Amino acid sequence: MTVFTATEASDDGVYRPILRSRRGELTALHHLDAADARRVMPIIELGSGDRLPQLIKQVPPRTGAIGVDLGAIPDPADPLTSPPLDLAEELAGLGVAMLPVLRAYDSPRRLVEHGLAARMHLKRAVLRLQPHVDARNPAGATSTTDRLLTGSGLDPEHVDLVIDLAETACAAHADRFEERARHVLRWARDQPWRSVTVAAGAMPANLDDLPTDEAVTVGRLDAQVWARLCEPGVGYSDYGVTSPVRRNGSHHRQLPTLRYTADRDWWIYRWARRGSRSDDRCYDLCRTLVDSPHWPATGSHFSWGDAQIARQARSARGAGSSASWVAWGTSHHIAHVLRGLA
Repeated sequence: MTVFTATEASDDGVYRPILRSRRGELTALHHLDAADARRVMPIIELGSGDRLPQLIKQVPPRTGAIGVDLGAIPDPADPLTSPPLDLAEELAGLGVAMLPVLRAYDSPRRLVEHGLAARMHLKRAVLRLQPHVDARNPAGATSTTDRLLTGSGLDPEHVDLVIDLAETACAAHADRFEERARHVLRWARDQPWRSVTVAAGAMPANLDDLPTDEAVTVGRLDAQVWARLCEPGVGYSDYGVTSPVRRNGSHHRQLPTLRYTADRDWWIYRWARRGSRSDDRCYDLCRTLVDSPHWPATGSHFSWGDAQIARQARSARGAGSSASWVAWGTSHHIAHVLRGLA
């Protein structure tokens, strides 16, 4: 069997963020410049009720192709209905090619549909493996991936393998995940994957307990784990500025919040400023960020999101929305990651 080497593996500098199917994330992808868009292959997670084509009609991603994870969408009772194929056709009509994402729990029917959807356009797919859930040892990982490839009729040469370590919630978790990642990467070398990427996420699911009206840091343990791996030919992925853990429960009106990416940390800005309008709070938040030491030297030219933050810092008109804040933070995050990978 062919084995990928450090020079043969995909060290293409492509960043594969795992993002939600929401306006904020799609807006950030919509505002990528042409050079950055070529280096980003987003993986969009769809939840029940998400209507990705409607969002893409309004804010089409500049990447031209996206991975789509339908793991949360059950097989329909109607045998004539196929979520992967139907979605691939809808997205193709909007000028976006879809890479289906294979998951360990996909049914035989879903795997066949993924294979057909993959061959519809780019003849490529993503295999997202969470080793702590899907395979406890190399034999289990081999059995699982063989079943997914056979069921979809795809060869590993046409599949991007994403080793998803999911949540790295603390330093102890990060140490364990780093060692686990090394074991999985050794296993992955037995297949000629098109590319191999390690993904993880360290953003907390709930920021409500953090202080307000001051910038506080949250460690980017996911990025630190990847940097310590020092594995040639292994790509980088994360969950953008959101958590791998989805929050369930009631929704409440959020305070103006920005999650601003630096090398080792996120700077979290949550602005409450009692007695002021939300417009004033967002203005004060952005002005504080622009005046901070971690504001980039290139300022508003760093990314589209930074330009929006700088503009907000010059005017108290408009408070934005949770989608705006996520869009600005995601835009800056993508630009920061791409510069680091370069």
